[in-house]
Parts: sequence; C-alpha cells; structure tokens
Amino acid sequence: MLFAPPTPPLRLDPGQEVVMGRSRSCELTLDTGQASRRHAAVRFADGRFRVRDLGSTNGTFLNGDSLGAERVLRPGDCIEIGGTNVAFCEVEVMEDVMSDPGEGETILMARPRSEAKEALSGNFEQIPAFAVLQILEMGRQTGVLCVETPDGESWTWMEEGRLIHAETEKCEGFDAAIEMVQNSSGRFLFEPGVAPARRTIDASVTEVILDASRILDEAGIQPDD
Repeated sequence: MLFAPPTPPLRLDPGQEVVMGRSRSCELTLDTGQASRRHAAVRFADGRFRVRDLGSTNGTFLNGDSLGAERVLRPGDCIEIGGTNVAFCEVEVMEDVMSDPGEGETILMARPRSEAKEALSGNFEQIPAFAVLQILEMGRQTGVLCVETPDGESWTWMEEGRLIHAETEKCEGFDAAIEMVQNSSGRFLFEPGVAPARRTIDASVTEVILDASRILDEAGIQPDD
C-alpha cells in the first residue's frame, strides 16, 4: 500500500503500474506544484515492488537519497516527490479491518490464518502511525490502539473509524492523539471492541493528521522517514 495523507491509502495491484504526480490522471495525485505531472511510478516486477523516476524536473528521493536507477521498495520506505512523502508499507491485518478488494484484485496485505478477531500489530519503522490510523479508519474499526515507544505508552480509542479518546502518560484528549500520530518508532497493538472509560475527542483521522502536520510545519520539524 502507498500512504500520502490526507489522501486515502492506495492499494497496490501487482498487475498495475501506479503513476504518482500532480496530474489528475495519475493513480496517486499529489497536491504540490513541485511535482511533475507524471513524476514517478511504482510497478511489480520479479516478485518485488519497485519505484522509478519518470524524468521529473525536481527528481525523486528514496529515504532521503536521490533516486537514480529503479530501486526495490522495502516496508517502511519513504518516497519523496516535490516535498510530499509517500510511505510504502506491507500491511499484515486481520480479515475484518479492510473490506475485500473484489475478485481478481490483489492487494499488498497478508491475510491471517487465524480468526478475524486477531489484533492488528506491528512497529512504526515498517508502517507509520498515520498509516495505521488510516487503515483502521478505512475499516471503520472500534477498539483501542495501544502504543509502546522509548518515550512511554499511549492509548487511542476509535469508534467506527473515528477517534473518541486518547491518553499518554502526560496528557489526554486531542493533544494525546497528536502526540501518538507523530511517533516514528515503537510498537503498536490494536485490540478490537475495547471501549474507553470516557470520551474526550470526536475527530476524523484526517483532522488529526492535518493538525499534527501543521504543528510540525510551524515548529520547522521534518518528520522521520
């Protein structure tokens, strides 16, 4: 999957090349004047997803390095196009988080062999915090996202894909949700069906992501790849 918030996540089909750029005809349209109309592309070849530049004016970067020849993508890689970061993730998720993509369509996800109520878990080095929230929002999930980082623990509750409460060891409510989405390291575990003791938020994932981005921009901080 490709993630470029606030744009919804894009599922990758091994049989289709995904073009990224500012043109509305691109599979992933980027709202930045620094991107070329058809800037870069992701394709599946020899069992791996690969990214290449399409002769763009400002170039394409992978994890901060200028992209020359076509490169193999690995989970957690960050593709930078015109100042916009596009995260590439391989998502392991339980059956009921994402709706079935339809017959003949392959998405970059591993379906578990166990029951559908198995929790979603992983680490932020391979899938960013904002991407985890977008997946849960797409699946209209209800439950709690538990996060453990070197700086401490946090908990974010969702109901039908909306954020309704968040806590860290230092704060709660919207501020806690902002702090969680800014995490770039640590592990997460989503437990379905867990209700909060109280409600302090009523916000979409997009609202939280945009506010977190605004705060980083105002502070002059660049998020980790």
